[in-house]
Amino acid sequence: MTVPVRPDARRNATPYLYGREAAAVARVLESGQYGHSDVTEQFERRVANWLGVPEAVSVSSGTAALHAAFLAAGVGPGDEVVVPSMTFCATIQAILATGATPRFVDIDPDTLCVTGDLLMEAVTDATAAVAPVLFGGRAVDLSSVQGEFDRRGIVVVEDAAHAFGSRDGSRPVGAGGTALTCFSFGPIKNLTCGQGGMVIPRSPQEAERLRRLRLLGVVQSQNERADITTYHVDSFGLRYQLSSINAAIGLAQLDRFATTERVRRRLWRAYRQALAQVDGVTLVDVDVDRAVPHLCQVRVPRRDEVFAELRARGIGVGVHYPPNHRQPAFAAWRRSLPATERAGAEILSLPFHQHLTRDDIDHVASELERALKTTGGS
Repeated sequence: MTVPVRPDARRNATPYLYGREAAAVARVLESGQYGHSDVTEQFERRVANWLGVPEAVSVSSGTAALHAAFLAAGVGPGDEVVVPSMTFCATIQAILATGATPRFVDIDPDTLCVTGDLLMEAVTDATAAVAPVLFGGRAVDLSSVQGEFDRRGIVVVEDAAHAFGSRDGSRPVGAGGTALTCFSFGPIKNLTCGQGGMVIPRSPQEAERLRRLRLLGVVQSQNERADITTYHVDSFGLRYQLSSINAAIGLAQLDRFATTERVRRRLWRAYRQALAQVDGVTLVDVDVDRAVPHLCQVRVPRRDEVFAELRARGIGVGVHYPPNHRQPAFAAWRRSLPATERAGAEILSLPFHQHLTRDDIDHVASELERALKTTGGS
């Protein structure tokens, strides 16, 4: 049977461009300066000003941001990092890249995020850092346990890949000053650079460590090296700079971020309304009044059957994410995480991107209701 579908309901998430990105990239191409340049540093300053923080250090990806942040915090071999299993595998790979090991922790089933209490329960004498994941864009409030982390010398590295623009109470995520906050500016993030990332440091010294890490341990900046005959490498480093081509896209996106915030919240609320009368569906709460949603997720019975039925009907659903503690690469650190395992069997990501209309959302909700009836899930 052929089922008619709306074009935007069936498409997977794609970047939403406002129209000035191509011209911004063209100006960089014409300049001939494609690496880390004044455009990159302008993007860093603009993000720092937008967040209300002294400094922001750009890198080549969200994964690079996490890796650099862990290294800047001194995480290394023999250390443990407490991290939720419910995250993209990049979070875990960044931990392993430092020589440390993950200690997986369970989640709050209502939010798919960790809590301060859950993190504290998982802390051991080997814990050097905790890595809360701001799943779907929802902030994680650790104020109740931050004092204990400080007392134990445990660093907080926030995986805020989903959460650029979200707020933690009255402050933007990244502006709290108690965590190294890592953003991703990948293709379908709330703000895209095409590819890129950012670390918000806690101090000028941490910012300086991050800048050397991203530039192969070289002491002098690119501008300083232009006027000297040598340079100095005084530490380990990687080639993690953000290209000016990517930074130009980010600058164009940042100019329109107020629109991004408004539209993404409106689309998420439209889903909440459309799904309210659909039996068998639980919408995962992202705290939409403070978050800039990155995902719209539901929990459904018979998830795999519902997934297959919706894909057959042309609806671009996905799963974010298969729990990492069940992945073969991370089997050595497997623990019993009952809430994560239940969520991993039930979560379903609905199409969520700025190309959607209210009609698209109503169509997805209707098809989801049909799929649940077909599979016996409602």
